[in-house]
Amino acid sequence: MTDVLDLPATGKLLGLDLGTKTIGVAISDGMRYSATPLVTIKRQKFTADADELLRLIADNSAVGIVLGLPLNMDGSEGPRAQSTRAFARNLAQKTSIPIAFWDERLSTAAVTRTLIEADTRRDRRAEVVDKLAASYILQGVLERLRRG
Repeated sequence: MTDVLDLPATGKLLGLDLGTKTIGVAISDGMRYSATPLVTIKRQKFTADADELLRLIADNSAVGIVLGLPLNMDGSEGPRAQSTRAFARNLAQKTSIPIAFWDERLSTAAVTRTLIEADTRRDRRAEVVDKLAASYILQGVLERLRRG
């Protein structure tokens, strides 16, 4: 796996929020100013999930992947973080583009809070929270890359 600062200097990045039931996906623009929610993938078996991600990588000409790493609040890694790392290892065997991790603590909570403040219905929040969390994660990386 790659450090975010070692991702290719130019080109679109795909951001992923890996959940147990869904994968939220976001994409950066080519200039890496902003992250945009793209799609929420309903999880199936790894092969089907990977095939869908590979299609999105190809369709969007992505040059790198940022995967949200769900650390515990104390910074330690629990079962969800280990599962995310295993997913990344398996995905890395199917693609040559680099995969980096980004601390995603509180990303879903922040997005959910924003949606509640925007008076978004609960069923609508459930539809969009994962891809918005992926966008939140990816935007954090883009800001980090700009700082160098």
